[in-house]
Amino acid sequence: MAAKPRIAHLTGANATIQNSPPLVTSNKARAQYGLPIRREADGSVPRFDILRAQRLAAPAVVYVEQFSAHPLERDAAELYAPPDGYLDKDKRFSKTRTQADDKPVYRIELRPEDGLYPLPYMARQADGGAWEDDCAFPGAPAEKARQAYYPDGSRLFEEIDRLGVGDKGTGNLIASRADIDFFRVLPSGGYTKGLPARERTDVGEGDIAPERLGRDFFPYRPNHLAVSPPRPALAKITNEVQAILASGTYLGAIWTQGSPRVEETVYWFNLLLDTTLPVCGNAAQRTHGEISNDGPKNIVDSVDYITSRVWADRAGRNRAGMVLIQEQQIFAARDVQKGDARPGGYVTTGGHGGLLGAVRHGEPPVLTYLPGTRHSYLSEVNLTRLPASVTGLRGAAVAIKDQLGRLTAGAIARVAIVKDGNYTPDAHDSGPEREVDIIALLEHNARHEGLAGFVVEGQSPYGSMTNAVRHALMRRAVYSGMPVARVGRGNNDGFSPGTPELIGGGNLTATKARLLLMACLMKFGALPAAADPDRPNATEKAAVAAKVAAYQAVFDTH
Repeated sequence: MAAKPRIAHLTGANATIQNSPPLVTSNKARAQYGLPIRREADGSVPRFDILRAQRLAAPAVVYVEQFSAHPLERDAAELYAPPDGYLDKDKRFSKTRTQADDKPVYRIELRPEDGLYPLPYMARQADGGAWEDDCAFPGAPAEKARQAYYPDGSRLFEEIDRLGVGDKGTGNLIASRADIDFFRVLPSGGYTKGLPARERTDVGEGDIAPERLGRDFFPYRPNHLAVSPPRPALAKITNEVQAILASGTYLGAIWTQGSPRVEETVYWFNLLLDTTLPVCGNAAQRTHGEISNDGPKNIVDSVDYITSRVWADRAGRNRAGMVLIQEQQIFAARDVQKGDARPGGYVTTGGHGGLLGAVRHGEPPVLTYLPGTRHSYLSEVNLTRLPASVTGLRGAAVAIKDQLGRLTAGAIARVAIVKDGNYTPDAHDSGPEREVDIIALLEHNARHEGLAGFVVEGQSPYGSMTNAVRHALMRRAVYSGMPVARVGRGNNDGFSPGTPELIGGGNLTATKARLLLMACLMKFGALPAAADPDRPNATEKAAVAAKVAAYQAVFDTH
């Protein structure tokens, strides 16, 4: 038997796809412990207790009524073998029928090693009260709140294999196709009481390292405790994912993250990772276990995509770049965007492609188009092609990679998005002093940042700004060493062109142009600053134009 391929699962932040609905104490538990029964809004008792996947602690024998798996099983009774036995009116089991009203049943011995079973949730709070939500009480601090997010993908994948049913009526939809290793790259859930050193790389042997909210893990529920990763986290995920894919162990990787965020990270991977392997982004619009949750199918589709090797060229290299797979559609990382909070809510951007293919029912995935832009091992800004250091603002050297070739946290440039619209000036005679936010950013960057830039989201399709004041301030940024890329507003179908001073962002969205500009800053460094940024001379203009042209070449091809 041929060995199954091995895939790396990479846990990202704020990941609804690894987020469980609140564990609410069942009415069975409330009745057992004398607690008030949970009622519906109209005061009625719920029809059913909700079942949650849990583990048996000991074997148990249950009797299941014959023909109860489908309303029409009994209609084909002649096609079935006899039941295991019968239960009489006193629930006593016998292998033979003793009375006409004995109930035919199957005898099943459930064992802990079988895996998870859906069961009523019996847990209560420490004070004996029922759990009604994630928190012990509304607005509770972190120490009085349970975590809804899984710390890695292992439980998620186990539940899909154990409880997910495929179109052929079988399960093990992941394990039957591939072996999975799980990596907590930027997890959504954390071990606040400590994680054994054998599972960490940053503590000594035998130590216990408590993980902290907002430093080691990043949830967005409960909402009042939501945190997101800081900008330097891009260096961490680049280094870790690059090392995982370079190990030679994996056929590809699956990255799971929050649904509004995943589109940016997979494009970052598209630009930065020097690998010939695919990375599939997956997200979900509904929490894991919620009615019609979309996450499990997206993950299974990514496993199918990777194991099908439809992405491979004749040399076995990834020809499609990094992708986002949602609702059986295969999106190019550069051209995908979340459009709505519903399954099927992802759209292509730029108006000229972006949907590469599909995951089909009962057939292998298919690619019908390939991206024309550079990606991964072909990217001019991938990790291998970045220099060890560049010249930053104020002429200072900025370390891009350490001695082991890993990105430094300080290399990740500060790039702000400036959104420009009509009727922006306060009055006909408004001057630059009214643009306090832009001026403050310019001054902060000039004093404190190593690498910085701006993306202007202007008018469609050319990205032009609506007033001369903002244009003058962006020109000041350019001649202060901060490159400026311009794109059209929203999901722009046109191609915003460049000038000798401004980088044309083509048909990129502002968020994708920001990521590409951050990568370019690590490749080329700051622009040459003029002595007086408001009045550059001809020599200074020529120097800036030459550097902007290098940026533009990357924007035109990535």
